[in-house]
Amino acid sequence: MNKVILMGRLTRDPEIRYSQGENALAIARYTLAVDRRVRRDADAGQTADFISCVAFGKTAEFAERYLHQGTKLLVEGRIQTGSYTNKEGQKVYTTEVVVENSEFAESKNNAGGASGYSASRPEPVSAAGDGFMNIPDGVEDEGLPFN
Repeated sequence: MNKVILMGRLTRDPEIRYSQGENALAIARYTLAVDRRVRRDADAGQTADFISCVAFGKTAEFAERYLHQGTKLLVEGRIQTGSYTNKEGQKVYTTEVVVENSEFAESKNNAGGASGYSASRPEPVSAAGDGFMNIPDGVEDEGLPFN
C-alpha cells in the first residue's frame, strides 16, 4: 500500500501549468513544509521537512484558485519516485507526493497571522433548536475536551 497523509504550509505559491492538446489538464507543483516532532534533548537542527507535491486536474485547479504561500494544508496521496538525466549527463532521482485529495487545515480567520494563529476567538453562537448549548462567559477552554 502506498498512502501518504501530510499537514504543512506551502513554502511559496503553487506553480501551475497546463498540458498541451485538446483536453488541457491542469498540473500544480508546490512544496509543503512539514514540521517534525522534535525531542527536547535533540539538537536544535532542522525542524521541518520540505516535501515536493504535484496535483493534477481538479485538485490542481483547486490549488491554482485557493492556495498561496503560507496556507496550512492537509494532503492525501501517494509517493512517486522517478529519475531523469540532467544537462551535465548525471542521473537525478526524484521523490514527490502525487496529491489525490487536499483540504485546508485551518480556518480562514486563523490564517491571518504570520504564525497562522489568531489570538481573537469569535463568540460561540447557537442557532435556535440546534441541540447545542452556548459556552457561558468565564468558562475556561482548558477544561473542554475538543481543544
